[in-house]
Amino acid sequence: MGGTLLVAAGTAALCCYGYWESSVHRRNLAKIPIRIHVNGTRGKSGVTRLIAAGLRAGGVRTFAKATGTMPRAIFPDGREYPIYRPGRTNVNEQMRVIHAAAAENAEALVIECMALQPSLQAICELKFVQSTHGVITNARADHLDVMGPTVPDVARALAATTPVAGKLYTTETDRANLDIFRHAAIDRHTAFIPLGDDEVSQVSWDEMQKFDYVEHPENVALALHVCAELGIQRHTALRGMWKATPDAGVMKAYRARHAGQPLMFVNGFAANDPDSTGMIWHMMCRRCAQFSRRVALVNCRADRPERSAQIAEAAVRWESADQYVVVGTATEVFVRRAVEAGLDRRRINVVAEPNVRAIVDAVSHPRASTFVMGMGNIAGPGLALVDYFEGRRDHEFAAAAAPTASLEAA
Repeated sequence: MGGTLLVAAGTAALCCYGYWESSVHRRNLAKIPIRIHVNGTRGKSGVTRLIAAGLRAGGVRTFAKATGTMPRAIFPDGREYPIYRPGRTNVNEQMRVIHAAAAENAEALVIECMALQPSLQAICELKFVQSTHGVITNARADHLDVMGPTVPDVARALAATTPVAGKLYTTETDRANLDIFRHAAIDRHTAFIPLGDDEVSQVSWDEMQKFDYVEHPENVALALHVCAELGIQRHTALRGMWKATPDAGVMKAYRARHAGQPLMFVNGFAANDPDSTGMIWHMMCRRCAQFSRRVALVNCRADRPERSAQIAEAAVRWESADQYVVVGTATEVFVRRAVEAGLDRRRINVVAEPNVRAIVDAVSHPRASTFVMGMGNIAGPGLALVDYFEGRRDHEFAAAAAPTASLEAA
């Protein structure tokens, strides 16, 4: 009897706590009139930062949370702080972020979706964020083990963050995926606003050159349209975006010298699905045509074998690299799948040593200039390489390599 009473008392206490927590959360949401939920396969961290920067520049007191390479809370004055995670990643983190935003008297919250499971994506929107504006950057072949098995399945999962009676923006171009987003918007009585090539082309090359890293016009177009909807003039929003701190994993080009030869390293690790990686590879191959050699540096992870396999199969269809240098863990997945797909095994070099110097030695050449693009995953060797090149900006080479100067500005 006593045990039954204890269980009943415990259940009642949990119910009371749940009701209190829910009430506090509803009050926090009511304090933040503008709530922007950003989702998508690629670019959502960048778009989150761009929207927040544009709103801040327009005088809107804005709190943001970007997951990206390392989760960050961005306060209304632009200061950033790491988000502490005591255990495994948990979507309840979004409630803590919303509480912090309300405590900062934020007029706007820009929050990146952190969930992968389709059901959790729906919970993040319908229970936690309850957004006024939704953004879905795109739907591509990534995390197919969780959201797949097909790209339309990924689109359906992402559509779970469509706001109720709000507005939904996207730069997705695939018709099937657009239909999925459109139907989700209709179901939730939300205005659907797809941005096509005409809208993206309005972002000029001169405007893109003012970013000190390689940003994508699709991301800028999305951010500008959301800011315009909220009353921020284009030139004001852009000024804020140009000054915004990018994610640590943002695509950036670094010039250096190694073994006496020019070396261009492009951080493309964050674009870890094959479609995005291929697009960036082709773009950078054109921009770095003056280099004698091109090297694809693939960083593998044992817990992401499907990603290594996807990139291996796609790499065969891309513009050819002179060498494929493979690092990280479970590298045999990439090698086996690439050879099966038709890649010449003699052009694949697996670097067993995890240290940065060994990897840089492997990608460089003593008698030729080299363009290297990192891809696959940023964890481990990827982040170490970015840190290495951040600290090796070679002033001698910067003066001698004028043809690549425009790439730094891109």
